[in-house]
Amino acid sequence: MKNGERARAGHDSPADPGPAVVGREAEIAEIRSRVAADRSHSSVLVVEGDPGVGKSVLLDLAVRLTRDTGQRVLKAVGSESETPLAFAGLHQLLRPVLRSLDGLPARQRSALRTALGLAEDAGDAGDAGDAEHTDHADHADHASTPDALLVGLAVLTLLSDLSEPAPLLVVVDDAQWIDRASLDVLSFLARRMAGEPVTLLMGVRAAAVLPGFDKGYERLEIGPLSGDAANRLLDEQPKRPTGRTRARILREAAGNPLALVELARAAADREPEGSGVEGPLPVTDRLEGIFARHLRLLPEATRRALLLLAAADAADAPAAARGLPEAADTVWAPAERAGLVRRDGTGVSFRHPLVRSAVYHAAPFEQRRRAHLALARQLGEEPDRRAWHLAAAAVRPDEQVSAALRETAGRARRRGGHAAAAAALERAAELSPHRADQARLLADAADAAVFTGQLGWVEHLAAGVRERSDDPALTGRAALATGRLMTMGPHHTAAFGLLSRVADEAAATRSPRLLDALAAAAVVRYYSGEESQRQRIETLLADVPDSAAGGALRAWVLAVSDPAGAGASLAPALPRLIAAAKDEAGSLTALAVVAWLLDRTPLAARTFDEAFGRWQAHGPLPAGLACAAGWAYLEQGRWADARSVAAEIAEVASAAGLDHAEACARTLDATVLALLGEPAEARDSAERALALVDPLESRSVAVFARRALGLAAVAEGDYDSAYAQFRAAFTEDGDPVHYHVSPTVLAELAAAAVRRGHRETAARLLEHSARHLAPGMSARLSLLVERGRALLAEPEHAERHFRAALAGEAGEQWPFERAQTRLDYGEWLRRQRRVAEARPLLTGALDTFRRLGARPWIDRAKAELRAAGIEADTAAPGALTELSPQQQQIVRLAAHGLTNREIGEKLFLSPRTVGSHLYRVFPKLGITARTQLRDLLTGALPGTGSAQWRQLTD
Repeated sequence: MKNGERARAGHDSPADPGPAVVGREAEIAEIRSRVAADRSHSSVLVVEGDPGVGKSVLLDLAVRLTRDTGQRVLKAVGSESETPLAFAGLHQLLRPVLRSLDGLPARQRSALRTALGLAEDAGDAGDAGDAEHTDHADHADHASTPDALLVGLAVLTLLSDLSEPAPLLVVVDDAQWIDRASLDVLSFLARRMAGEPVTLLMGVRAAAVLPGFDKGYERLEIGPLSGDAANRLLDEQPKRPTGRTRARILREAAGNPLALVELARAAADREPEGSGVEGPLPVTDRLEGIFARHLRLLPEATRRALLLLAAADAADAPAAARGLPEAADTVWAPAERAGLVRRDGTGVSFRHPLVRSAVYHAAPFEQRRRAHLALARQLGEEPDRRAWHLAAAAVRPDEQVSAALRETAGRARRRGGHAAAAAALERAAELSPHRADQARLLADAADAAVFTGQLGWVEHLAAGVRERSDDPALTGRAALATGRLMTMGPHHTAAFGLLSRVADEAAATRSPRLLDALAAAAVVRYYSGEESQRQRIETLLADVPDSAAGGALRAWVLAVSDPAGAGASLAPALPRLIAAAKDEAGSLTALAVVAWLLDRTPLAARTFDEAFGRWQAHGPLPAGLACAAGWAYLEQGRWADARSVAAEIAEVASAAGLDHAEACARTLDATVLALLGEPAEARDSAERALALVDPLESRSVAVFARRALGLAAVAEGDYDSAYAQFRAAFTEDGDPVHYHVSPTVLAELAAAAVRRGHRETAARLLEHSARHLAPGMSARLSLLVERGRALLAEPEHAERHFRAALAGEAGEQWPFERAQTRLDYGEWLRRQRRVAEARPLLTGALDTFRRLGARPWIDRAKAELRAAGIEADTAAPGALTELSPQQQQIVRLAAHGLTNREIGEKLFLSPRTVGSHLYRVFPKLGITARTQLRDLLTGALPGTGSAQWRQLTD
C-alpha cells in the first residue's frame, strides 16, 4: 500500500486520526478522553453502530493513541466461527499475557487455566508456538468444571495487576460474535472496574443483542455521516468521483463510510455507470458484491488463501497458513493491494468483517467445503474446532460428525459453556441420520439453552423436537424447558398455560415429569398470585401418589402455591425433610424457601446458609435463586445480608435480562432502605421494580413494592401516602391482592389508618383477612394481626391485644416487628399515664432499632422516651449500619486476618478494590490501622454495641 493510501486508511501518526474518520470529531474526542483515562467518565464504553460506520476505525484509533500514553493494550475481535466455542474470545484476549497467569492465586489460576484449556504446567503458554497448538477446549475435557465467578475474579485480578504502572486499555471489537462464556466474563469485569485504572471499549453492531451490556453502560452510537461529511470523505479518495457517479454513490451509501469508500473504489475501476447491484438491497449485500468483484481479479492462489482464511477466521489462521505451500508475500500481496486484508506482526486479517463475508459467500459451496475439510485435517489435535469444520463441510447426515459435536457439547457443558453446548447439540441433531436421535439431541439442546436465558432459542429447539417426534417423554421435556425459562420472564399467564399442558400430558402417561412441571407451575402461581392457578395445581397434584419420590419437591409445590393451607401439615415434617436433603444443594434451597413461606424464619435462614455453603462447594449459585433468602434474612434482622442477596440477584438478573427476578431483588433492597431511613433511595428502587413488571402478572412484586413505598412514606412521616400504599395491597372488597405478601401488611396498614382517620375501614379489612387466614395462620401472622387489632381497638380493649402480640418468646424471631409492637404498646401506656410501665418497653424497642440501624424508628422511640421522662443518649446508629453491605463483608474478613487478595477472592473483587474500601472505611470506624479491627469485635468502637460486631463476625 502506498504511503498516501495508508494515510487515507487511517494508519498515520497516533496524534492524527486521519481522513478515514472524517466527520467523527465528537466521537474522536470521546475516544481520546477514554484513552486518557478521564475518570469523569465510566470505565466502560460500548461503541455501537451498523456495519461499516467506522466502529473498528475508532477502536483502532484508541489502540494507536496508547503509543502516546504508554498504556498496555489487550485486544480481541469476535468472529462467527468462534461463537460456539466457550471462552475462545477470552483466550484471544489474554493470549499475549498468558505467562502472567503464574502470578495469580492458586484457585484463580486453576479456574482460569481450566476455562482456557491450559494444562496447569503450561507456564510457557505465552510462547506463540506453544499457544497455537494449545486446545483450550480439549484439555478442559480432562479438567473439572471451572467456577464462572472464580474465572471472572481471576481475570479481574490479572487485569488489575497488568494495569501497574500504567493504565490498561481493553478493546473488544465485533463483540456480537464473542462467545457467550467470554462475554459473561467481560460483563463480570465491567461491573467491577470502578476504581481500577482499566478502560474497556466494546464495539458491537447496532442490531445485535449484547447480553450483560444492554443497559447500564455509556454508549457511543455511531450513526451515518452527514451529507457534508460524506462529501468530504469522497473528496479524500484517491480518485474522487464526480457527476452522476458521485450522486449515486451518495444515494447508495446512505452515509455509511465503508460503503462510500468502497463504492468510490469500484467507480475508480471504471465499471460501467449502470452496472453493479441494482434495487433497494441492504448496504451489506451491496458491499459483499463489490468485494466479490475484487476477488475475481485476484490470482487463483490468492483467492484460495482468502477462502481458507475466511473459513478459518482468526482463531484458525495458523492452520490456514499451514495449508498454503506458496510464499506468503506472493499469496497475500495482491489481496493487500486490493484492500481486502491487512498484514502486520501478528499475521493476516481481513480489513473488515464484510470482506470475510463477501469472500466466503462468493465461493461455490464445494470450494467452501474443501476449505473446511482442509482446516479439519490441520486441526487434528483440536477436536472442538475440527468438529465444527467437519460440520460446516457436511453435505448429508453424518453420524461420526454428529458424535464429534456431542463430545464438543459435553466438554463445553463441563466448563460451564451452556450456549456452546446447546449450539453443538443443535448442529449434532441436524447431522444425525435418525429422527429419534435428532429429537433427543434437540431436547438436550433445549435443556442446555435454558441457562442462556434466550427464550426464543429454547422455543425454536422445542419446536424442532415436536417436528421430529411424538414421544411424550421428549416433547414434554422440551416443553418443560420452555416453561421453566418463561417463569423467569414477565408473562406468567402464558407460562402457566404451557406448564399446565405439560403437567396434563405427564399425568396422562403417569410420567415422573408431572411433579417437575407442577414445581415450575407453583413458581408462576406465587409470582402471579392467581387463585385459579392454585386450584389447577391442587387438582393435578392429586394424580401424584403420596409415595412418589421427591418429598422436597412435593413440599415445595404445596407451600409455594398455598402456604396457609399447607402450613399445618408441612411444618412438623420440615426438619426431617431438611435433614434428608443435607447433600442436595437444590433440595436444601427449595426447603429453605418452604420454611420461609411457612414463617419458620430461623429455620429458613439456617437452611439458606447451609444451602449456600453447598452451592459454593459444588459450583456457583443458580442464577434463578429466589429472593426468599433475602426476605428471611430481613425478617430475622440480618439486614446487611439481605442487601447483599438483593445486590447479587439484581446483578445476575439484569445481566441476563430476567426482568421479574431483577424486580424481586429491587423490592427487597427498597424495603431494607426504607427501614434504614433512606426513603428517596427506597422509592427509586421500588419504582424501578414496578416498571419492570406487569402488576397483574406479577402481583407478588407489586405488593412487595407497595409495602416498601409505604414504609418509605412512614420513614418520612407521610402517613397519607403510607396508608394509600398499604391499602393497595388489598382489593376494594378487602381481599388480599397476593395471598402470601398482602397479610404481612396488615399491622402497617392499621398503624397508618389510625393516624389518618381510617380506623373503621382498616378494622373491617383486618378482620376479613383474619377470618380468611384463620385455618392456617402462622405464629408470625397471628402476632401481626394482634398488633393491628391493638392499634385499632378502643382503649378498653387495646391492652389485651397488645399483650397477645407480645406473648411468649416466639415473636423474638422477628426483631423489628417485635420492637414495633413494644414501641406501640409503650406509647399507648404512656398516653394512659402509666409511664413506669411504658419505659422498659420503649427502652427495649430503642435498643433493637439501634442494633438494626432503623433511624426513623430510633427517632420515634427517643421522642417517646423523652415524653416518658427519660432522655435517651444521643448516640447515632452504630458505625456498622453506616457501611454498605459489601464494606461490612470486607471489614468482617479483614478483622479475621485475611489479606486483601484473600478477601478479594472470596468476594470476587480485585485486591486494589478491597484496599480502596478499607481506606475509606477506617475514618468512618474511627480507626487508623488494620490491627485495630480485631478490637472492634469486643465492642470497643464508640457508639457501637458488641452485639452489632457479633452480628458482623458471625
